Amino acid sequence: MKRKILIVDDEIGIRLLLEDLLGSEGFQVHTAQNGKEALEMITKHKMDLMMIDYKLPMMDGIEVVKQLEKEGNHIPTIIMSGLTENFKDHTYELTSVVKVLSKPFDVLAVRDYVKEILAD
Repeated sequence: MKRKILIVDDEIGIRLLLEDLLGSEGFQVHTAQNGKEALEMITKHKMDLMMIDYKLPMMDGIEVVKQLEKEGNHIPTIIMSGLTENFKDHTYELTSVVKVLSKPFDVLAVRDYVKEILAD
């Protein structure tokens, strides 16, 4: 069974890039453009990994992770942002966060991180 990844970013270019990259590696990729959509997607599908932008409309990435953890839903999460120094301290309390990724990122490194996290 294919491992499922949720990509959450309000920038369509980032969503498409990661969807193409990770889809070509054999993962089943779902996308959302904001935190609300991400939570709706997670209620419909069990995700093996979430890659979420820190700065999102309606609900930022940290708030999404906090809400999921509060509900007992611990999905391994990579948080992406161009502002990593501004929020990195807030991620230490979140047990789901496995990686903080600075934008712009190296797509080959991202591919390797994802494969390592989802290795059986």
